[in-house]
Amino acid sequence: MNIQEYFSIPEVARLMGVSRIYIYALVKKGSIQAIRIGRNYAISKKNLDVLLRLTLSDKEKDTISAGVNKTIREYGDVLKQLGNE
Repeated sequence: MNIQEYFSIPEVARLMGVSRIYIYALVKKGSIQAIRIGRNYAISKKNLDVLLRLTLSDKEKDTISAGVNKTIREYGDVLKQLGNE
């Protein structure tokens, strides 16, 4: 494990501008994936990027792609006409 690729809960809280308790609650709830090291948690840079919306998770990418495809299927002609105006 490369120590620079992981952040502690206090570091994540500081980066997000929220309390440590809030981050702990998100970890306990499962909203933030973290690994437990002894009594502490470590959050990977990848999970932090997703949390901060610097990158999208695969599930989010699939949801967006499905929405775009549905919009094009249902409103493709209207979008083309709007583009010509």
